[in-house]
Amino acid sequence: MVKTKDLRAMTIDELEAKLLENKKEAINLRIQQSTGQLQNTSNLRKVRREVARINTLITERKKNS
Repeated sequence: MVKTKDLRAMTIDELEAKLLENKKEAINLRIQQSTGQLQNTSNLRKVRREVARINTLITERKKNS
């Protein structure tokens, strides 16, 4: 998990790449959960929140520029 401070230092392109990576990870975690293989269910929540955090930063940057 990346801290918000580190995310704010990234460019929009880097944020979008990180967003895509996290969305793929969320899909993998959901698949693991549906098949009963997911041991730590809190990871799913952490990834969802990081996706939301990145989306918020992208929206802020596009609005300000």
